[in-house]
Amino acid sequence: MFKHKTILVAGAGGLLGSNLVLALIEQGASVIAADINRQVMTSRLEALAGFNAAGRLTIIELDLNDSGAVKLFFQSVKGLDGAVNCAYPRNKHYGAKLFDVELEHFNENVSLHLGATFLFMQQCAAYFEREKHPFSLVNISSVYGVIAPRFEVYENTAMTMPVEYAAIKSGVIQLSKYLTAYVSNSLFRSNCVSPGGIFDNQPQAFLDKYKAHCMGKGMLDIGDVTGTVLFLLSENAKYVNGQNIVVDDGFSL
Repeated sequence: MFKHKTILVAGAGGLLGSNLVLALIEQGASVIAADINRQVMTSRLEALAGFNAAGRLTIIELDLNDSGAVKLFFQSVKGLDGAVNCAYPRNKHYGAKLFDVELEHFNENVSLHLGATFLFMQQCAAYFEREKHPFSLVNISSVYGVIAPRFEVYENTAMTMPVEYAAIKSGVIQLSKYLTAYVSNSLFRSNCVSPGGIFDNQPQAFLDKYKAHCMGKGMLDIGDVTGTVLFLLSENAKYVNGQNIVVDDGFSL
């Protein structure tokens, strides 16, 4: 599906990013894997079952909050057919409950994540404007960028749905639509995938309550999300533009 295609995956050291790199390589793509921590990213990729780069993987260290480095990368890279932003920058205060969130920490987290997302989107568009080569950008939002939090699923756990997350992920969807309208060219596509919760060894009490809002699956496996990303990157989604695809087993209904 992706033979002769080169895809950039930012945040390739994370759960979604690393598995997406593997899925793309399995589909024949050449991948540029980028993350703020090269060592962590490399270790995570090498630990994936069945991982074989087959000479089609380039690993780079890139901080999406370093404007100069991001701009330099997009100015120097050639032959990109698409990009996915799986990065999730945040500070050490991220994840506090609403009344414990300080304004400065809220502002910093929104700046780190949504600001980096803006820069990444901007530079993808600038790359397209320069190269005039078909380009598919996939942005990762969340079901909580679409609906209000279901706080009851977090009861009796130490978990919460951070207020910064809601602000950021809803903003990602609107920025993606903005970019599509601004560039206004069928050859440049900017879409979002909004996953529901992804299983990562959360407490059983949370998993049970979450599943009660779904159609049977409950928390998603990472492979349940990568397929939609691959679709949006592919020629099968040639005229899907400015859209947000929710993958959540009905959690948002």
